[in-house]
This record gives sequence, structure tokens and C-alpha cells, in this order.
Amino acid sequence: MIPLILVKYIYIFFLLFVHITVSCLSYVYLLFLNQFFHSEFIREDDEEKFWKFVDTVKELTVYKYGESVRSYYNLIIKKAGQFLTDLQVNLLKLSLSLRAYSPAVHAFQQIARDEPPPDGCVAFVVVHGQNACSTKDMKKLLKTAAGRPRPYLYKSDHQYPGVNGTDLPVAVLYAEIGTKDFNTFHKVLSERAQEGKLIYVLRHFVSEPKNEKMLLSGYGVELAIKSTEYKAVDDTQIKMNNVFYTLLYVKQCLTVSFFTYRKSHPELQEELGELRKHLLESTNDMTPLKVWELQDLSFQAASRIMTVPKFDSLKLMQELSQNFPSRARTQKEERKDILNESMGIHPGDASLFINGIHVDLDLHNPFSILDILRTEAKILEGLHNLGIKGSSISKFLHLPSSATLEDSYALDIRHTSIMWVNDIEKDSMYRHWPSSLQELLRATFPGVIRQIRRNFYNLVLFLDPVQEESIELVKLAELFYKHNIPLRIGFVLVVSADDKVDGYLDAGVAVFRLLNYISEEYDEAQAFTSMVSVKVGESLSVDTVTAYLKKKFPKANAARILGMDSSYDDNRKAGGGFYRKSGLGALPVGLFNGVPLSSEEMDPEELETALLQKIMETTNFFQRAVFMITESVDVVDFLMEQANVVPRINPLILSSERRYLDFTSSPGSPLMTPPDPNHIILKQLLRNALKHMKSSSSSCRVGAINNPSGKPTEDNSGLYRAIWASLLTQSSKNTFDFTLKLLKEENVELLKQGTKIKHLLQQGMDHDAFEKKFNTMELDFLHSQQKYCKEVLKLKAGQRAVVSNGRILSLLDEEEEFNVEDFHLLEKITLRTSAEKIKSKIKQMNLNAQKYALFLLVTPNQYECRYVSFNSVLQLAQREDEVFYDVVAIVDPLTRDAQKLAPLLVVLGQVVNMKVQVFMNCRAKLSEMPLKSFYRYVLEPDVSFFGNNSLSPGPVARFTEIPQSPLLTLNMITPESWMVEAVRSPYDLDNIHLQEVSGVVNAEYELEYLLLEGHCFDLSTGQPPRGLQFTLGMRQEPLMHDTIVMANLGYFQLKANPGAWMLRLREGRSEDIYQIQAHDGTDSPLDAGDVIVVLNSFHSKIIKVRVQKRPDKLNEDLLSEGTESKGLWDSITSVDEDDKKKDVLNIFSVASGHLYERFLRIMMLSVLQHTKTPVKFWFLKNYLSPSFKDTISHMAKAYGFQYELVQYKWPRWLHQQTEKQRIIWGYKILFLDVLFPLAVDKIIFVDADQIVRADIKELRDLDLEGAPYGYTPFCDSRKEMEGYRFWKTGYWASHLGQRKYHISALYVVDLKKFRKIAAGDRLRGQYQALSQDPNSLSNLDQDLPNNMIHQVAIKSLPQEWLWCETWCDDSSKATAKTIDLCNNPKTKEPKLSAAVRIVPEWSKYDNEIKQFLKQVKEQKEKITEGRPSSSPPPQHTGKT
Repeated sequence: MIPLILVKYIYIFFLLFVHITVSCLSYVYLLFLNQFFHSEFIREDDEEKFWKFVDTVKELTVYKYGESVRSYYNLIIKKAGQFLTDLQVNLLKLSLSLRAYSPAVHAFQQIARDEPPPDGCVAFVVVHGQNACSTKDMKKLLKTAAGRPRPYLYKSDHQYPGVNGTDLPVAVLYAEIGTKDFNTFHKVLSERAQEGKLIYVLRHFVSEPKNEKMLLSGYGVELAIKSTEYKAVDDTQIKMNNVFYTLLYVKQCLTVSFFTYRKSHPELQEELGELRKHLLESTNDMTPLKVWELQDLSFQAASRIMTVPKFDSLKLMQELSQNFPSRARTQKEERKDILNESMGIHPGDASLFINGIHVDLDLHNPFSILDILRTEAKILEGLHNLGIKGSSISKFLHLPSSATLEDSYALDIRHTSIMWVNDIEKDSMYRHWPSSLQELLRATFPGVIRQIRRNFYNLVLFLDPVQEESIELVKLAELFYKHNIPLRIGFVLVVSADDKVDGYLDAGVAVFRLLNYISEEYDEAQAFTSMVSVKVGESLSVDTVTAYLKKKFPKANAARILGMDSSYDDNRKAGGGFYRKSGLGALPVGLFNGVPLSSEEMDPEELETALLQKIMETTNFFQRAVFMITESVDVVDFLMEQANVVPRINPLILSSERRYLDFTSSPGSPLMTPPDPNHIILKQLLRNALKHMKSSSSSCRVGAINNPSGKPTEDNSGLYRAIWASLLTQSSKNTFDFTLKLLKEENVELLKQGTKIKHLLQQGMDHDAFEKKFNTMELDFLHSQQKYCKEVLKLKAGQRAVVSNGRILSLLDEEEEFNVEDFHLLEKITLRTSAEKIKSKIKQMNLNAQKYALFLLVTPNQYECRYVSFNSVLQLAQREDEVFYDVVAIVDPLTRDAQKLAPLLVVLGQVVNMKVQVFMNCRAKLSEMPLKSFYRYVLEPDVSFFGNNSLSPGPVARFTEIPQSPLLTLNMITPESWMVEAVRSPYDLDNIHLQEVSGVVNAEYELEYLLLEGHCFDLSTGQPPRGLQFTLGMRQEPLMHDTIVMANLGYFQLKANPGAWMLRLREGRSEDIYQIQAHDGTDSPLDAGDVIVVLNSFHSKIIKVRVQKRPDKLNEDLLSEGTESKGLWDSITSVDEDDKKKDVLNIFSVASGHLYERFLRIMMLSVLQHTKTPVKFWFLKNYLSPSFKDTISHMAKAYGFQYELVQYKWPRWLHQQTEKQRIIWGYKILFLDVLFPLAVDKIIFVDADQIVRADIKELRDLDLEGAPYGYTPFCDSRKEMEGYRFWKTGYWASHLGQRKYHISALYVVDLKKFRKIAAGDRLRGQYQALSQDPNSLSNLDQDLPNNMIHQVAIKSLPQEWLWCETWCDDSSKATAKTIDLCNNPKTKEPKLSAAVRIVPEWSKYDNEIKQFLKQVKEQKEKITEGRPSSSPPPQHTGKT
């Protein structure tokens, strides 16, 4: 039958394969099957499990060579499964598929190379800088270790559990887990570590790694459809075939045959319809759709997804979104409104929630999503183990968390000890101000503080009057008071509370009594004024106070005011009591609306700015709350009733960094034995805990665990054994009273003096039962408790701790107090953040509160997603009786987000059990194709194997059934921290035209570097140090990469591979002027001399560095004129020593695709033909093809020029472009200040499609008259193009005024001037503002500098420097110094034909380059075949 014959032809398709290999991780290709990766996964779950796994597999490699790869893999998975749950095993497989731990293993390998390893050692130990290849040599080194410096230990190091004292020697083992050599070392080291003789650290190491490349996953590949308005395809590789015409013929046949068969076989109408639909889809028709056909495409796609069987729905979404350009005509012609309600997002927006956690698809990648899944697995499995299943789990996970911010806790300022200077609501000086709350909503100029007669803003200063800082702060407060700022000011004077100390003995007491006198006899304002009379810098003394009193109040009785019997001593103790009870830090300290000010904010130089900022922030708060407050409400009462107000400030309790006990794996823990302790404390804290329990209004329970500093004996454990015996034999009340009695100081002394415990028993206790239990009690339970403190609570011997509902608060300082008020605060925080909500939920669900409360209360909840109910939503049910994730996705199926989200959900569904809800957030009335690209997301749920049980190299992006007609460009969408480059493909990946390709298009990319990002600020000014240079290197090679700091956010980026790196200021001016003072996010202590950064994961690494000028360099400027010393050139690694003496022309250009690289070579040749000055070309490496990078070194040698490939990753904070051409335009203008070393004074950008006819040195030497760069204006001489000169009308005409619009094909940049005026930072700032509008900056590289012409001046270059046939008349061509092949919007002539027609010498240059490349190719083939070349290989003089 004809239709069957047609099927054979329809299934002709083309393949395109794309994959990423890892150059920096090549040796770990097979290692991911090794124990390394499994152990790293287990280590993240539990350090102790890591060491147990190591012991389990310590000789497993003996099976490696007798089993197939698949069997060995399954064996290790089985071994790991002994320490993991089924869910965790599935997540382990996903992590292995992602190669998630490759960087961690490679980092250890690099650290080992930095030692370096001894020759011939399979495994070795480093003891304080010296190596040993045997246990015998190691023991010798350990004996002398004390005389050598201790090694630096990294956070990622595997440290064997033991004593780990600071005085112990450190032995670092580098070995491959599972080998015989590892086992030999491990046995000795682990035994000694357990005995407390050394600190044992393990780092993964393979002595002879195999250099095999590994394929990665976790990225996306896009084939975007390019515009063919202007033909820009190289003609040197076209190979036509007739497949396309065959398909056209087949499509025409389809129409006729199905029309005929419908007539002759009416009974097969339905079957023929389905077959026709299938065949039409397979043709990948790309016929443009009519406007009316576009409007409802999104709804049609959603409707189709909703109507297929649920099992296939996500796969269909993946198919539609990833192949939409060829599937657009297959949508049903119907519209079904999927969403009728709003979730607060716009149509077309996408969101993903996993257990209520928002996963931003722009920020998250599979590696970060894996981390979320692992974290959630612990909570889900804990709930499941406790019997909470099904919908009950979701109810707990979606409980709202506390809205309180840990950094914003406030104290109640309604305390009687506060001396208020003013009252905005009552004082007469404010009587003319309006008092209505609605005044908050009145429009004002930005930054204006509204004068409203309400106490919205309250400042309380805790001061010791004798401190010099107090005087400065009082004077600053007076400034606010005098300028009528609506700030209520109060003071708490903290002075001596000793009744025997009067005003004649203590200056602080004297000031306190004087102020009380003035307040009572006159008013608070005058008392405040008297405080200001002391000059800054003067020391306050009793004499100063008495002299002031005598001068200002001559009739006052000084003795009655300052003496022992003073009448003005009320509340003297109250201030100190309030201060001590509050838990605030060292004086002076301030509160703004009860919130403590930081020590930086309390600096008198910073306080004014900080207060004004807080006033503006508080105004915003009250503006939002204005409708919740009635006019009769006291605003101070309103503030003090907020959830963030606490009775005491204790950073230990209020800190956002919290450590919790995990009760989920063993509900039968010793902690659950009566009395079930929700607070675990040591005997020093027990009295305060019991006092708190006595006064607590909640059902608080207290328990005790002993953590002695030494070995428990009957002599030193009597007190604790007595408490424990009472717990086991007496009633709760008797135990409580007895314990309080025992803990009294006098009774503790009696016990020390030998008094028997029985003499302290209370009336009502069962004496016999107590004595029997006390006298027969073994010490085993004390050993168990001591072990529990060490292994579970991670406490040192004798260390105190408080555990509240599973949250551990370790008291590291022996002097650190934890009093009754702290217990009150801890209880309040615990109840408010989680306990009360969960208790209510347990009651609603009729669960056993006793059974579940402890686990549920230790679960820190951060879920705040609100789910809205819709009638029409794709719902995929979870498997019953298994742990499941609650996944909610909101997506338009025809968006870039859907291209990524659909395959992600498909893979996650294969890894974990999920309950999935997909809300179709469709866009209506589309006016253009919603997707113009094909997409593949490279992600697999597990490691894959071939049929013969050998290992598959890894996942690839496979494009099949792609239409042949469109012109495609390939884009890589990778995680933010990846820097990839194309390393192998003979095809033009920027212009893929399948009509001209036979067979498979294969492209190989390589993960060349991981990105280290950072932000740098000057501590003195708070501003980024523009032009500061950092270097990155290792111990053996300190300078390997370098970078420059931007002014935008102080941003910098460095390329690196996994390993331990040292960050330093570059030698030269950066190091001479600045020094590093502090750093965050690094792997070295804050006070360490070297800044060490460890890259050991695919996650982004972002650090913060704070620098400061050296004391003798405060007036120096890195970028100022005249400060460039001769040593600056020495600090640039990329400039040769000889270059310092040479006059070098620096030419910058960008190209993407074989055609533009062909133009680029011709441009280079034309530059070289017209100058005698040495030339150095700078190329943007990001988009160069493998073939260009392979041949550029040969061309450099043959033609005698230098070159350098520069690279920069588009910063994550700068608005991202999605179209490749616009990205390249951005690189032309946005990063000029950071792409090139400081030693490059001037750079000339020349477009790839230009031909130079003059010595470009003239342009370099042209005076720019103070402008940072010079551009050539567009020509006006070709009159027939007048209608196309867009810059002469509309926005550009009004914006430019009398200035000209300049073309970006050629420009010269004075980099010194450019950096000095922060031109790059200004351009990026303007770009960030304008690029949010998709209609702005249509020609980004030239629109941006022309838009900024008023802020960043442009020097207009002479017109002869750029001639373009489109805009310039023929008569001016003779004097042209460069000819640009710019597009002609009128004729749309292809580039190649225009080049041959316009530039006579172009063909000559082209033929010369072709002949040269042919010779290079022949030379390579001869070398490959093993035959010697007739000519010696060229010596490379360029820089790579």
C-alpha cells in the first residue's frame, strides 16, 4: 500500500550529537565507579558513616579486575546501601550520573600534586611537611613532628574521629580507598587516632590516573533558528544533496494519497486520520503560521498535554517544548483555558516548588536540586518512619514558618529606667505637626522624613557617662533633637549600683544624680542640654560635675544632690539591672525601636547615616501597616507587641546558625526514657533550668545528662547519682525539691566535706527506695551518657550545653552564663517559631503528641509556598506507602522554562517518588512564535551501561528529526560556574544548515574551567577598589590566573580548576598600595596570612574580600595619571619581557562561525600588510571554533604577530541576553576595562569583516582630546539610503541633538582614561537599566555608547577611517583607510558576494589564506601519518 511506502521515506532524518567532556577532570572517567564518589556522598550525610563505609570497602578493589564493570558498580552500590536508605541510594545513583563528586576527588588529587607525591609511591603519608611511603618511615616522622609546623587542614578533609587535640601531630594519608596500600596505612593510623596519639586525615589520591575523558551531564543544548535576512554562511563547505526535495515530494504525495484513500475506504477514516497526523508530524514542516494561528498556540499545547494519558503527559510536554518549531502545526485548533485564577505570577512565568521550597530555574541547576532532594529526604524519611504518611506529611511541611528575622530581634523599650529626653506626641515643640496616621501615605519628595506627631522612631542609648564615646553619642543625639527630626531619644545610664558609692566618689553616679535633679526641678530637655556641655575628648570627673553644678545652679545644695543622703538617687540600680538583664554587649550600645544597633553602626561617624536609613525603612513598615493601626493605638505599644520583641538579647539563642539533633532514625533513643528531656543540661545549669521550670507557664520538662571532664568514679559522681536515683524512685515533686536543695551552694560544700547524701533527704521522700538505688547504682549509665555527649552532641569532655527541642546550644566559654532569663528567652523562641504551630496541627490530626512531638519540633521549617486550588491541572499521583516529594510546577508549555522543566521532572520521576501537580500558565494572543529553538537537557537518572556490561561514556545531547531548511546556531546553556569551549567539530556550529550536511553532525565541548567569583571592597571607604588586581595560584606555582576588580559591586572573576588555591594581590602596585584585611566564603581562617579557596564542587563559589590601603599609601590611586611605575609592566604575566621595550599595536576583534572567522583572517592579513609596527591580536575565546584555535598559532608564526585569547564569563548579576549575536555585541562594549591587562594602554577594535588599507598605528596615535574612546560616525553621503538612517528621526534625533550617531565597526579605546572615569561601570549600569526592555538597544554594541554619549564622551574619528558602501558614496572610497562590509537593508546582499564586488584585494587575501590553511592541513596529515614534514614545524611566537 502506498502509505507504507511513504513511511519509509518519511523517516529519513539527520542526527546532531553534542556532549561536554572534562579536561580538568579527565582522570576520573572510571573513578566515579570507585569508592571515592560513594564515600563523598555518604560523608555529606554523616562523617561516622563515611568511616564505617571506608572500613567496609577497604580491600574491595580485589574484586575490580574479576568482575564486569556493571557487576563492580552494583557491588559498591550494595555496600553503600548498608549505610543508606533506598531513597538515598537512588539519590546516590543520580549523583554518580551527574559526576557530582568529580571536583571533590580532583581537588584532593591536586592538593596531593602540590605536596608533591614521592616517586614510586602508590600511597603516602605527609607528617608536618615530610613524606613517608611506608608505616615504618611514618612512625619515624611522627616522633619528630613537634619540631615542624602543623599542616593546614581544609574544611573538606576527612578527619578520623578521635581526641583531635591541638598538641597532637597530624598525619595526612593520600591513598585510594579499597587498595592494599591504603589498608596498611589505615589500620595503623586509625588505631593511633583512637588512642589519642595523632590526628588522622584522609585525602583521596590515585598514583597513576588514567587520562580518559569523562562526559558530563546537567546542562542544556539549544539549536536556535537564525535569521536569514542577510546570508552569512561560508560557501567553502557546501555539499548539496537531494534529500530535502525528496521530502517535499513525499509531502505532496501525502495530500493526494490520503484524499484518494478517504474516498475509497470510508470505513478507515479514523485510522487514516491518525496515520496522516503521524506522518505529517514526522515531516517537521516549518511553514510559517498565520497570525491568527499563533494566538492560541500555548493553550492548544496545554490542552493536548492534558488529554493524553497521564503517564505520557510530561514526555509530551518535553517533546512539544523541545521540538516546537517543527511541531507548531500539529496543535489542535481549539482553546481551553487551563487557569482561571492567579497565583501572583504573570501569564507565561514559570515556578517550581519541591515540598514548598521555591526552586528558581534561572538560579538552580541539577546539582543544587540534588542538594535540596537530599536535605528533604531526611525530613520525609523521619516523618515516614514515625508513621506519618500520605497527605499528613504535606500538612506538616506546609506549616508557615515564623516571619521573624533573626537579625531583627528587639527589646521592649517600655522600661522605667529609660530617661526620655522628648516625647513627639506630648511635647509642645511638636504641637504644630499633624498626628493622623494617614499622613504616612502623603506623597513627598524621595528622602524626606515626614514630621508626624507620633513616636514612630525611638532611639535608646545605654551609656556609661565616664566613657569618652558617650559624649560623642550624646552630641549626635542633640543634633537630631535640635533639627526637629521626629526621633524620640532616651538614655539608660549604667553606673555603679553600690549604695556606699555616692556622687563625690564616682563621676558616673554624680552625673546620674545631677540629671535626676535637673529633670525633677526643671525638665528633661534641660537635663539633656546639660549632658552636651562636656566637650568631646574631655574626661568626665567628679570635679567637672561639681563645677558645672556650682556654675549653672549656684543656689543648689550640692551635698543634698551628690552626697550619701541624696534625694535624687531613684532608679540608679534600675538602669544597670535593665542593661544586664537585656544581654546586650559592651557599652555604649543603642536600640532603634528596640532593635540593637551593631558595633559598626554605633561608630559616631556612621550612626547618623544608620539612623536616617532606619527611619526610612521604618516609614515603609508603617506605611504597609497603616490600615492595621487605628488612630487611638499607641504606636510604641504596637511596635512592642510585634513577634520580634524578646525579653533578652542572647546571640547564642537568636543566631540563625542552628544545629539540631536527629531523632528520626532511632525514636527509641536513651533521651526518650523518663523523664523525657526536652532540655539536656549539665549540673552547672541545672539550678537555673529548674527555676525556669518553676516559673514557666508552659508545660516545660527538664532532664539532665552528665558530661564530666574526666573519668566518672563513685567519688566524683555522687551528686549526679543522687539526682538520678531520685528520678528513678521518687515522685516528680519530691525529685524537683530535692534537686534544688542539693544544688544550693551550702549543700554542695557539705557534700565536699564528706556529708552523706542520706542526711540531705527531704521529708516525704521514700528514703529506703532512694538509698537502695543510690548504693547499688553502677557507673555504666554515666559512661553511656559521656559517650552520648561526645558522639551525638559532639561535645568535648566537661563542655556545657543546652538542648531545647533538639536544638543544640553549646557553651564554649567556661565563663559564659546561661541564666534563668536565657531559659525564658529560649522557651519563648522555641514556642513561637515552631512548637505551638506543630502542637496545634498534631491535635487537629488526632495524632499521639507524646510520640511525634519531639521529632516534629526539631524540624526547622522554611516552607512558605501557598498552593491555590484549580479545577483543571495535570496531577500525577505518587506511589502509595513510600516516601514521596510534593512537587508543584507552574509553566507555559511553550516557553524556554518548559524546555528545561519538562525533562527535569521526567528524570526526577525516575529517581524519587513524587506527587506532581503541573499548572498550565498559558499566554494568550501570541503575536509571534513562542519558541524559536530546539532544545535538549542532558540529564540521566543513573549511570548507563552497554549491553556487554561495559560502561557507557556518558550522556549526550541527541537531536534527531530536525528540519533541514532553517539555519541553526548552537548554544550551550550550562551552570553559572562552568566555562566551556568547543574543542572538536569540523562543522560551522554557528551556522548549521542540514541541507548541506550528509551524515551526523558531532560537536564536542570541554569544561575548561570552573569560575571563582568574588566582590571586593575597601574597608576605609566602603567602595570597590577599581583596578585592583588579584592573582590565583598554588603553592608550587603562585601565579596562574589574574583578574581586575570592577566598580560594579566590586565584582571580579577568576578561572580555576578543582583544587586548593591561594588568592593574593598581584605583585606591583596592587600589593604596594593595598593589603587584604578580611575575607568571607574562603577556606582559611579570617586571621590567616594566605587566603585559601578550595574549589571542590560544581556549585558556584562566591567570596568576599575586604582590603585597605597601607598607612603610607593613603593618597595613592591605582588608576591616577602619573602613578604608572615601570614595575607595572612587570606585574602583567601576559606581556613578554621584550614587549616592554617594543611599540606594539593591540587589536581586538570577535568572531563566531566559519564565515566570520574567514573574514577575521583576511582582516588580520590586511592589518599586517599595512604596518611595520609589531601587532598583537586579542580575540574573544568564548565563541571561536575549534578549527580557528587549531590554526591561529601556525598563522602567528608564519606572519610574525602575537595573539592572545581572552575569556570572560557574563556576570550573573548583569542582565542576561539569550540570543548569541546580542551576547557577542555585549562582549564588544561591556567588559573593555577587565578583559585586558592594565599594561595595555590603548586597544583598537576592528570588526572581523573589515579590510584595512592604511597603517592603523595612525589611529592608535590619534589624539582623542580627553575622550575615553573614538568612533567613526555613520556616513551621510549616499543619498539614496536616506530613508534608512534611523538616527535622524525620532528618539535618536532628539537624544543626540547636534551630535552624530557612531558606528561600532571600528573604535579606539584609551584604556587608562576609560578606567579612570569608570566608563565600563557606567556603561554596564546604563545597560542594566535599558536592557530590561526587550525593545531597547536593538543594536547593543553601538546603541549603548551612543546612548551614553552625554555621560561618556565619544571622539568622532575622521570619516576616512571607516568607509561602508551602504552609507558612503563611491567618490569617498578612494580615500578610505578601512572598508567595512556592513549590511545593506535595501539590497540585503550576502556578505561574500559583497566582499568580492566591493574590495578588489579581498579575493587575493582570501586565496592566500586558503592556500596557507591547505598547507597547514597537509603538514598535520603528514605528521599524523608518521612521515617527516618537508619544512620544519613553525615556532610559535604568539601567546596562547
